[in-house]
Amino acid sequence: MNVVASEFNEYVLFSEAENAALDQRSFEKELRGKQVKYVNCLVREKDVQLKPEERNRQLWLAHLIERLGYSPSRIAVEYPITFGRDTSKRADIVVFDEHRPTVPYIIIEVKQKKYKDGKEQLRSYAHATGAPLAVWSDGILAEVWHRKNPNYFMPIHELPRADQTIEQVVDQPWTIQTLIDLEDERVKEGKFARSLRDLIEDMEDEVLANAGVDVFEEVFKLIFTKLYDEMTSHRRGTALRFRNQNTAAQLKEAIQNLFDEAKKKWEGVFLEDERIRLSPDHLQVCVGSLEEWKLFNSNLDVIDDAFEYLVSKSSKGEKGQYFTPRWVIDMCVKMMNPQEGETVIDTACGSAGFTVHSMFHVWRQIIKDMGKEESHLFTMDEKPARCVDYVRDNVFAIDFDEKSVRVSRCLNLIAGDGETNVLHLNTLDFTKWDETVKQDDWQDTYGDGWRRLRKLRENTRQKDYRNFAFDVLMANPPFAGDIKQSDMLAPYDLAEKVNGRRETSVPRDLLFIERNLDFLKPGGRMAVVLPQGRFNN
Repeated sequence: MNVVASEFNEYVLFSEAENAALDQRSFEKELRGKQVKYVNCLVREKDVQLKPEERNRQLWLAHLIERLGYSPSRIAVEYPITFGRDTSKRADIVVFDEHRPTVPYIIIEVKQKKYKDGKEQLRSYAHATGAPLAVWSDGILAEVWHRKNPNYFMPIHELPRADQTIEQVVDQPWTIQTLIDLEDERVKEGKFARSLRDLIEDMEDEVLANAGVDVFEEVFKLIFTKLYDEMTSHRRGTALRFRNQNTAAQLKEAIQNLFDEAKKKWEGVFLEDERIRLSPDHLQVCVGSLEEWKLFNSNLDVIDDAFEYLVSKSSKGEKGQYFTPRWVIDMCVKMMNPQEGETVIDTACGSAGFTVHSMFHVWRQIIKDMGKEESHLFTMDEKPARCVDYVRDNVFAIDFDEKSVRVSRCLNLIAGDGETNVLHLNTLDFTKWDETVKQDDWQDTYGDGWRRLRKLRENTRQKDYRNFAFDVLMANPPFAGDIKQSDMLAPYDLAEKVNGRRETSVPRDLLFIERNLDFLKPGGRMAVVLPQGRFNN
């Protein structure tokens, strides 16, 4: 194909040799007393009248089969397109997906009509079928589009051959700089007010609500995978792989492979055999929506808000747990002022706000002490050894909500460059910790952090998990609900009445005050978020 420069990225189609080959295949038949040209269709295997539109179609069929290598068994002519109950529309040529033989891969419209009308009709056909490639052609010129998501058709310079992927014919691989440039463009266009959370809400309404999956789990997997892709792309200087480039089936395989790599890098967030459960078509739309967003930024705020939305919808409100505003976290961290040699714990960690911001606070001290310039803290760069050592040896978190632990663990792992001490335990019910930690699957995930936590007990010789020796504790414990189980209340002084009898129930946040004090060594510092009523009453 000879490329012709134009505003539509069009190209001249068929050579003289291709036209001559069609003429050699054609023959004349008598029709109503006249000699009319016919040809045996390469796909339908029957004689068809060679009108101008049919000539265009036959040239395309020959081009697809002989030049691009598509098997005739993958091609259909006059393929019905369904709009609701209307099945009257027909696509001129459809090439089916190699891996999903009933799903259109390329739709080609060859009718003699105005470019604008033909393009709109073609777009509607692509929307209805989900085909990732669409071609409009008048027999002389053509335009090829890659349908990246329902609202975005990107012109490309040619169709891929049967042995190529879409990715191989798209012009330029994306890098981290591409995402930065796209971010800058959004800001210039005034689109910066739209957040990742807004995007997830739209995906949930338009795609995920009908996908038959756990929204939290699947979006969490995609964000986890994209963070890994950004980090490895930056460190290796390679192209980004989290992109909607190929067919839905090829994309599903590529994203699953990327997810598997991320699980190996950041262990203990997902099970080893966990898979992405979105269908190829739903996944294609979600990846197309997320691919232009750069998730690594200066202080976690892009994904912080997204995770807060996902977890709060999934489980938070039911258990009286609510996320701490980030300005409150920053205020507490500044007041507590943790130092490099001090240990820090959050006993109700939620989505890791206190622990991650404590990391950032101490890292600033370390970077300044090393005489280096402070850059973004939630960064794709490898951390100095002192920063990694601090996270591994000094920063701890506990939560009883499994989804919150996984989010917190994810952010701590990524921010801490592979180190984390986030543990799935019930802070208040510490007398039963022995039962929890004996489970093999729990040890597989949390064993390293658990061994480090045990070393910080006040008396390491006794098998007692009540008293620890932390320097700093920051937490926003759950407010709602009373603890009524007598075995849980038994160890607490606040569960004892003045007359020596035991309370039958104690507000959860009051027990957390006593429990948090147990975690601190003499002279330790604590910042705890409590209901205003605790002070007023």
